[in-house]
Amino acid sequence: MQKALALALALLCAGCATVPSGKPDPRDPWERFNRTSFAVNDALDRAALKPVAKAYKKVTPRFMRTGINNFFSNLDNISTVINDVLQGKGKQAGRDSARFLMNSTLGLGGLFDPATAAGLEKNDEDFGQTLGKWGVKSGPYLMLPVLGPSTLRDSIARFPEQYTNPVQYLEDDSTRFIITGIGVIDMRAGLLDLDAQIEKSYDKYAFIRNAWLQRREYQVTDGNVEDASLELEEGMEEPTETMPDAAPATAPPPGG
Repeated sequence: MQKALALALALLCAGCATVPSGKPDPRDPWERFNRTSFAVNDALDRAALKPVAKAYKKVTPRFMRTGINNFFSNLDNISTVINDVLQGKGKQAGRDSARFLMNSTLGLGGLFDPATAAGLEKNDEDFGQTLGKWGVKSGPYLMLPVLGPSTLRDSIARFPEQYTNPVQYLEDDSTRFIITGIGVIDMRAGLLDLDAQIEKSYDKYAFIRNAWLQRREYQVTDGNVEDASLELEEGMEEPTETMPDAAPATAPPPGG
């Protein structure tokens, strides 16, 4: 599971159901491969990641989980600042730099988030969004094995993105793997409350694909999409009277 999926699943709180449209989605020409990859990912999640995440959430006090989430959120700010600059967002780059410095010092390495209290709200920028700003089309939707939802453009953007994570520069392999693993487990634990909503969808694959693509478009355009209300796209329908009320957006930002 990756940060992109965590962001995408915020849309699942709309309480909608996915129904078969009867025709292929032009955004997903590799659907046969993607569905196979999704099935593998789903099986791995059910067998390993989800049970571990549930145990982690059960035994780890909330304040510790908050601190862990804040820590990884603070690391994300490095990529955000770089991409702020690449996108020409000078003022935002300054604010995000100040946020990173404040949380890294006063926040004890990012475990606490004094920057938000000081009015420095978190932004999320990455190389995929930067390529989109530069006019690079998203390309076909991709369900990457293990890594989750993406597009051809965002898959390419993963390569420079990995070099902005200071954890990757740790010399000790064991320490690097442990820290990375904790981040993945913490992220998955934050998504557990959305599992029931996903299971209610007629087609989980299409549901996650549509939600992820809508959310990604919203990110790349900074919310300036033609349909600002994020109406459900092809293959999704509005909630009926039998559907549950919309839940609050509890998907944890990888951010603090």
